[in-house]
Amino acid sequence: MVLLQSDPFLSELTNMYERSTEKGSVWVTMKRSSMKCEARLKKMANKGEEVEYRCLVRATDGKRNISTALSAKDYLKFQASYALVLKSHMHALKKRERKEKKRVVEPEKVPEKEPKKQKKSSKKSAVSK
Repeated sequence: MVLLQSDPFLSELTNMYERSTEKGSVWVTMKRSSMKCEARLKKMANKGEEVEYRCLVRATDGKRNISTALSAKDYLKFQASYALVLKSHMHALKKRERKEKKRVVEPEKVPEKEPKKQKKSSKKSAVSK
């Protein structure tokens, strides 16, 4: 996997989208990463040093894999540029085929007879003397 700077990553991502307009897909994933191994992270935690986490962005079209690592301050600029790339290549998406719902006309409801009300039975208590 090739680790690029953010601008070359975006231009290569644009090329991937252009190559896959007729057939194919492009997958883009983002995750938080420290770009350090577990052992080094434990040593830094023991010493009390802060770990700077970065955003790792990966893209693949099945043939070529590219990636970039972004710091927190570069992320907003990258996200705006990435949004422009996505918007410009949305035309390659297929519209979802929807099934038409058949509307069934219900016949008029015939009012049903009201059920007979049961009379309350009154129990007369027998008074014994």
